[in-house]
Amino acid sequence: MRSDSTPSPNRRDRRLASRRTRRRPALTAGVLAVGVLATVALTGTAPVASAAPAGDLSSASFRLASFSAPSEAAAPEAVAARAAVTAAGTVSDAATAVQNDIAASGLDIGRPASVDTTELTAATRRLTDAETLPATFLPELTDRVTAATSTVSERVAALRGALDAAVAEKQAEEAAEKARQEAEAAAQAKAEQEAAAASSSSASAPIVTSGGGSGDNSVGGAQATARGMLAGFGWGDDQFSCLVSLWNKESGWNVRAYNAGSGAYGIPQALPGSKMGSAGADWETNAATQISWGLGYISGRYGDPCGAWGHSQSTGWY
Repeated sequence: MRSDSTPSPNRRDRRLASRRTRRRPALTAGVLAVGVLATVALTGTAPVASAAPAGDLSSASFRLASFSAPSEAAAPEAVAARAAVTAAGTVSDAATAVQNDIAASGLDIGRPASVDTTELTAATRRLTDAETLPATFLPELTDRVTAATSTVSERVAALRGALDAAVAEKQAEEAAEKARQEAEAAAQAKAEQEAAAASSSSASAPIVTSGGGSGDNSVGGAQATARGMLAGFGWGDDQFSCLVSLWNKESGWNVRAYNAGSGAYGIPQALPGSKMGSAGADWETNAATQISWGLGYISGRYGDPCGAWGHSQSTGWY
């Protein structure tokens, strides 16, 4: 016969159930501890996040839960995540570089010279923060990083193209300005040389006043006047035949010879004829005045009549 102090079966069952309930949290904690220890034992590292600092996307690294053992290859999702972060870092560096290059050039590229990498940085940070998750959670985050990378890359390419175009335009403008300045300098130098040659010819030509010479404007009279002037320029009689040939070709020794095509005038075919005014006011009608100027021109430009004749034979003019 049982004592009244013996617990009834119902009371005993309730006490056992209460004890089992109190043991469950400790059991759960123990299981979790064992899992962590197993993870450390298998991977050699604790699953701690390692994300790149803000703005430095190239140094982000992963130790993903998809690694089950050191000897096993990383899951494809982890490989894709690492590649996405690497690409993000590369394009972020490119964005910084193109903005610096535009600023250094000082050129107006016709558009805002900035690249917004806010979304790229945020997407990359979210991906690196999720590294301890199972690999199945990575694709969506990886796709976001890839999309942001593509957007920034397109912006960088557009800015780089605009900068290259602006640089090429500036170089073309500088080359055109340099060519213009060189052309102006060459034209000025040529004008100065021609002015110096004309001044030398005028200075070396003896001034013959109106009425000088024999007054005979015929071919024979003009040639006789020219022959008499040779000695005054330090030339011998051997130069006379060259002079006769030269002015036969130019004007036929006609004091009023006029070339309608060029405007040249007189026996020496001065261009324009008014140049001969330095030898006398009667340059239009006096053979001696024209000859005096013509011999001075030959002396200053060619040295003597034979030099002028040789040039005329090779080029067709003197």
